[in-house]
Amino acid sequence: MRIAWISYGFEELCVQNVNALAEEHEVLLVMPHPQPGETQYAISDRVKHFGFDEPRLRQPLRQLSCVAAIRRQIDAFKPDVVHFQQGHMWFNTALRSLKRYPLVATIHDPRHHAGDMSSRKTPQWVMDYGFRKADHVIVHGEALAAQVQQLFGFASDRVHVVAHVAMGQVEGATDVAEEPHNVLFFGRIWDYKGLEYLIAAEPMIAAEVPDANIVIAGRGDDFSRYQKLIGDSPRFEIHNRWISDHQRAEFFQRAAIVVLPYTEATQSGVVPVAQMYAKPVVATRVGALAECVLDRQTGLLVPPRDPQALATAIIQLLKDPAQRRALGNAGFDRLQAEASPAVVARQTVAVYEQAIADRQRGSKPSPVQASAAQPTQTLGSPSHVNQ
Repeated sequence: MRIAWISYGFEELCVQNVNALAEEHEVLLVMPHPQPGETQYAISDRVKHFGFDEPRLRQPLRQLSCVAAIRRQIDAFKPDVVHFQQGHMWFNTALRSLKRYPLVATIHDPRHHAGDMSSRKTPQWVMDYGFRKADHVIVHGEALAAQVQQLFGFASDRVHVVAHVAMGQVEGATDVAEEPHNVLFFGRIWDYKGLEYLIAAEPMIAAEVPDANIVIAGRGDDFSRYQKLIGDSPRFEIHNRWISDHQRAEFFQRAAIVVLPYTEATQSGVVPVAQMYAKPVVATRVGALAECVLDRQTGLLVPPRDPQALATAIIQLLKDPAQRRALGNAGFDRLQAEASPAVVARQTVAVYEQAIADRQRGSKPSPVQASAAQPTQTLGSPSHVNQ
């Protein structure tokens, strides 16, 4: 099979996926060159790679020229299927002309997250246009599949749940000792991440575990409003900046627990990284998080916007090293069984095969009204929990 994989982001996820796909298929990866200082992920020699310098969104002529160059690469490659990640304001303009090929889209976020200003630079209707152009779509959770069917009226056989690929391995990373009372909040800091609820939980955590240390690592929002909530508490270690992969490895190795106090979510790339390092996760019951953090199996789940419940779960794990290890090891085992690159590649190829077969029959799967949508077709484990 000849697969053209197009993405304007999600670099680590993309490289993990295309390297695995290239073991058995011919793959063209189209992705921007990394910015100075960003990680250059190791792309397999089996993958044909077209890198480009991504113009600013407000440079229409350069953007259109870039899209034209991408189209030429795709046409020259003569793919059996084109797979694009989430879409892009300018790349979506080419989707009509790319309809000669079966199109598969991975929808990471059906709707913009609260506070995510970078995503909001692209109007939602532009993203929706791209999603609707796809013959088949991939999401990373059953909750997202239901949301996508409701939003776009897709038939159930057009929406597939495929695991979020395992991530987090870093070549040359050194082993760092776990700190038994270290709590990690990692990733982009936007409104929907619920950081204020972790900050509000800190006094309750400290009352039970006086030497608890809460590490905040990532960038996003203006951090000043969180700093005011933190005040002069000595229990916070703040790294409000871009984090390299080697630094990320260090943070996760040091952590005893990884915390996701989100107020809303689709899925999360933080969870597979935590599980790669065999760390238990405390997360809220929002979006598809409950599908990748199994309550009392790979972590603990709490209601959103509830500092007391969040503190109780964190205290429980900080005081019980044996439970932490058991949950963390179970998360690692589950990640390897259900979300390794090889497993995800097989699930993804099955989607491609269906999209190609539909085209060969001359019938694109037809949409249905959301109210008539059937249960989602799931690819992956018998448990139907694939993220």
